[in-house]
Amino acid sequence: MSLTEKKCTPCQGGIDPMTREEAERYQLDVPGWVLSDDSTRLTRRFDTSDFAEAQSIANKAGDVAEQEDHHPQIRFGYGFCEVEIYTHAIGGLHENDFIYAAKVNEAVGS
Repeated sequence: MSLTEKKCTPCQGGIDPMTREEAERYQLDVPGWVLSDDSTRLTRRFDTSDFAEAQSIANKAGDVAEQEDHHPQIRFGYGFCEVEIYTHAIGGLHENDFIYAAKVNEAVGS
């Protein structure tokens, strides 16, 4: 089953975050997303031609967050939108983060 066919599941903590090796395997399915140096965050920067396009991407990322009940940090301004995701309850990455990233890619069309 592809990541876009899955749903984020509630994570209450009590489990370990993904290892770097696990995260790198999942990363293959979310083009454009970058692992942080410590493998606890997943980030994608969308470069845009203007503010309106950046805002549109931020809105799409926000819509996916609400649908999945999995909420990222979204920063945008003229010419860019940056989305950062991780699972707060475990202080690192979980499959949910990659499900979210894949769905954002699909929503944005990239």
